[in-house]
Amino acid sequence: MFGSMKRGANAYANIGMETGVIAASPHKLISMLFDGALVAIAMAKKYMAEGDIKNKGESITKAILIIDNGLRASLNKNVGGDLVLNLDALYEYMSRRLFEANTSNNQAILSEVHSLLDEIRSAWEQIGPTVAGNAAPQMPATYDAGASHNSFAKA
Repeated sequence: MFGSMKRGANAYANIGMETGVIAASPHKLISMLFDGALVAIAMAKKYMAEGDIKNKGESITKAILIIDNGLRASLNKNVGGDLVLNLDALYEYMSRRLFEANTSNNQAILSEVHSLLDEIRSAWEQIGPTVAGNAAPQMPATYDAGASHNSFAKA
């Protein structure tokens, strides 16, 4: 009896997520990828601290997949120039570091990657209003990596 209620709640949550993805702008979709990777890394830190190897590994794998198959895959290297190439290299670095964190059980590495992603996400969010209004992006003075997803994302 309770199992079917849980399945129903999960199905309802999945519909809400799917609807959000369908209705989201390209800018919002990239934001959702950042959020997903950040949550996965935070969960990996929690599981690592608890000694839960299985869930730690699954969370780190999820973060790597989001970075590689979401954020890196959305970069258009034909248009973005050095900025996109630098972001691509940074995402590759993050994936390698996450793999290392998993194999060495190192929370400091998880914190490092979380911080890097959070910085890029923050820059990405700052350009959000300019994207919606079709104005030229105003890049934050401290970090400008987010522009490559906005201006050079694959259609």
